[in-house]
Amino acid sequence: MLKVYGLKVSYFTGKMEAYLRYKEIPYEFCPMTAREFMYTIPEKTGAMQMPAAELPDGRWMTDTTPMIDWFETQHPGAPVLPADPAQAFLCRLIEDYADEWLWRPAMHYRWSYPLSAKLLARQISDAMGRDIKAPGFLKRWRTEKRQKLNFVDRDGVTPETRAHVEGSYLNLLAMLEPVVQARPFLFGSRPTLADIGLMGPLFRHFSMDPTPGIIMRETAPGVMAWVYRVWNARALRLDDTLVNGTPEDLLPLLREIGETHLEALNANAIAWQAGRKHHGMTIQNTAYQNLQTSQYRVWCLQRLQAHYHALNDENLHGLAPVLEATGILEPLLRLDGIDSQYANAEHAPFGRQALPVFADIRN
Repeated sequence: MLKVYGLKVSYFTGKMEAYLRYKEIPYEFCPMTAREFMYTIPEKTGAMQMPAAELPDGRWMTDTTPMIDWFETQHPGAPVLPADPAQAFLCRLIEDYADEWLWRPAMHYRWSYPLSAKLLARQISDAMGRDIKAPGFLKRWRTEKRQKLNFVDRDGVTPETRAHVEGSYLNLLAMLEPVVQARPFLFGSRPTLADIGLMGPLFRHFSMDPTPGIIMRETAPGVMAWVYRVWNARALRLDDTLVNGTPEDLLPLLREIGETHLEALNANAIAWQAGRKHHGMTIQNTAYQNLQTSQYRVWCLQRLQAHYHALNDENLHGLAPVLEATGILEPLLRLDGIDSQYANAEHAPFGRQALPVFADIRN
């Protein structure tokens, strides 16, 4: 059976499990230990990240986006990408925004607020630290310190940016609430890759962590219901009906993606081209400083451009005006033809050369 190594509080493990559950692909969940995270997983995949999956034939995989693409080739029934190529592109765009932009507010709400930080430090250290011989209080302290240092303090969250970081989450709730009150899933009566992608931040972080969870329950109960509707979704129990074209109620979300995520990808790519290990950016009039430059996120922009250029004139006839009106098209193609130089791109999610999002993680 497929083995999935991760944690039950993990951003991307939750995303991957939601996909496997929806597709009804059997798997065994294996709680990842610290030793596996630091030694076994990097040895097998090339990156210290979760989830990692071991196939019955002994091959290892990591990185949920190419993992899902590969599983779709092996389990083509009830595809998570719509048959309409324009909708499929929007799904990939929303997934990338969920994976990369929403990471910052998700980690901030988890590690900047003591109520969340203390609880999650205990949960993570109890799960991962069971093979470490050290006092429990020390493991909890180290976990909390490591996570906040790497994913909050070193990711641009400061007193000056904090309101904007939290606003990304609050805006998301406000934009999603009318959508999921109007229909079960973002594009219709079944989940698509857009729903699965948003499960990364919205399931194991925003809905389950104490501080953002309270906000979601009080201000966006429809989103809370949608989170567990996706978790409970099974392909064989749902019909295949999707809306036509681009739903009007998704336009605010697309504008937000253009103003935030795509601008961030461009700032990162420019810095990477210039060989700068750190960079700044101004997003919605908020200045972020000293961000780690990520080769992986250059690959993200490269992939989005490739998916856009794969569309034919018929697909673009209805989509291009929407992307232009929502401010997507210009930042998407501003650095058209960007090359991330990701050597293992053709082999992802397999091989031992996985590209981590952050090259410098301090333990």
